[in-house]
Amino acid sequence: MILLIDVGNSRIKWRLISHGGKVRSAGICTHDAVEPLVVCLENPAIRRVLGSNVARHERAEALDALAARQGVTLEWITSSAQCCGVRNLYEHPAQLGTDRWAALIGARALHPHTALVVMAGTAMTVDVLYANGQFAGGLILPGVGLMRQALDAGTARLPPLAGHYRDLPRTTTDAIVSGCLDAQAGAVERMFRRVKDAHARCLLSGGGAGEIAPLLDIPLQRVDNLVLDGLYRIARETWTT
Repeated sequence: MILLIDVGNSRIKWRLISHGGKVRSAGICTHDAVEPLVVCLENPAIRRVLGSNVARHERAEALDALAARQGVTLEWITSSAQCCGVRNLYEHPAQLGTDRWAALIGARALHPHTALVVMAGTAMTVDVLYANGQFAGGLILPGVGLMRQALDAGTARLPPLAGHYRDLPRTTTDAIVSGCLDAQAGAVERMFRRVKDAHARCLLSGGGAGEIAPLLDIPLQRVDNLVLDGLYRIARETWTT
């Protein structure tokens, strides 16, 4: 079996998959409470561990040590010029975040036409993947939580950051929440209009997807975790027993 690990800025997600592609277990934990992942790593049937890390280097080192205790080496992917049918047109391909790279590869396997690949997490990424497999470029912007924190830290006498989304907010708290969510949705829809492909679809993933999805008026598919989907595709290219 192979263990796939997605190390994000806030959380760690994983899947344990058999050689036949069946998900045996999956989980989520914070960086400060990795005990569930430790339990998963103790499975003696694990033969390989493949991961993407966009958190601090120290996080990767800690997971390296956990895997080593079980006698396996944690393989961290790097972004490349081409993999699994996706061509990376970044000016410097290796500088593309590995979470974005894996998500693009996961998206390629899910949708054969042009896709807008959106990861809504601590940061939001909005990437264009054309039907021919070319990753043309994309956006990075603060996620909803970071936007709220910036308002709280950079302005005076604002109320606590609570509230609800409203089309026409009439309280300051609702105005803050609605403004942040509309900024996210607006960025996605603006990028989608640039694609100009009748078969295009937005593939939306990440912890913030549930808040943003109802606001989007474009062809949309929610995906549980595109990063782990992509890691599985990468693993299949070099699968060993």
